[in-house]
Amino acid sequence: MTQAIVTLTTCPNRNVADAIAEALVERHHAACVNIIPGLTSVYRWDGAIQKDEEWLLVAKTTEPAYPGLEACVLDLHPDELPEIVALPATGGLSGYLRWVAQETESAQ
Repeated sequence: MTQAIVTLTTCPNRNVADAIAEALVERHHAACVNIIPGLTSVYRWDGAIQKDEEWLLVAKTTEPAYPGLEACVLDLHPDELPEIVALPATGGLSGYLRWVAQETESAQ
């Protein structure tokens, strides 16, 4: 079976989160994207500590579909350097993982 992965991406607001999530699913770069509000990120940027309210996207995809996912996020995200972190799904319900693979197959 194709290796499933989960990606994490933060967005500055709900509109950006919705647009990216919908594009990822519409273009088959992800089978499902969860939008989680109420996230606070603390990080260093340009030598200063930043603190921002953000929205978190949790996308379920596959390794072959990941390059398209990354390109889509880079195209639609307003940040100079958006967070895109990919984690391998080392297990999961086999039927769900098959569905993720099927949903992302046409993007590969």
